[in-house]
Amino acid sequence: MIEIPPGRILLHDEGTKTGWTVEVGAFRLAPYPVTRELYHAVRDEASPDPARPRTPVTDVSWKDAVLFCNLLSRAEGLTPCYSAGDDPDGQDVTFDRGADGYRLPSEAEWEYACRAGTHGVRYGELDEIAWHRGNSGGVVHDVATRAPNAWGLHDMIGNVWEWCWDLYDPGVYGPYRVFRGGGAHDLPRGCRASCRRKSHPTLRIDDLGFRVARSP
Repeated sequence: MIEIPPGRILLHDEGTKTGWTVEVGAFRLAPYPVTRELYHAVRDEASPDPARPRTPVTDVSWKDAVLFCNLLSRAEGLTPCYSAGDDPDGQDVTFDRGADGYRLPSEAEWEYACRAGTHGVRYGELDEIAWHRGNSGGVVHDVATRAPNAWGLHDMIGNVWEWCWDLYDPGVYGPYRVFRGGGAHDLPRGCRASCRRKSHPTLRIDDLGFRVARSP
């Protein structure tokens, strides 16, 4: 886990043409997305694709990611951050902000960490930092095979989109959750630090994964 210093970030929504500033406290973030190898080991199950252990796990829903965070926390003797019931929309998932376990980053934490003190469209030249439609060959690649940002975080742009904790806009989209970062199938427009996407928390697709965070 990489220590991320406190700061602030200005978020933008292109659809509504609005922006808002968020104060971000210090936290820890994994240097790359959760891999297939780690995901299936923590779940104590055989990997359906054992030949690709270092690629980011995909086809995982937001609810799957929350469950994984709790399983990993328990495996390491930490207090799980989440509790949940049976709501198919995930609306009953609660977040214990005082817990020391693993969790999803907030949207503000994600973009703040992605930018790593930069203010441009992305933190480096696209082909150097990301697997995207122009260089991926249409497949997701092993983690940490592109250049990291200034804080040592790989694959924040490209390779796979990453689930965040936040609801996108509950007044309009109900339970839809945010994901960030662009993926291996995306054009450059999708591979930007500020690009926001959303979907139902049960969505599973082949270029959507997640990385874990912890509070200090």
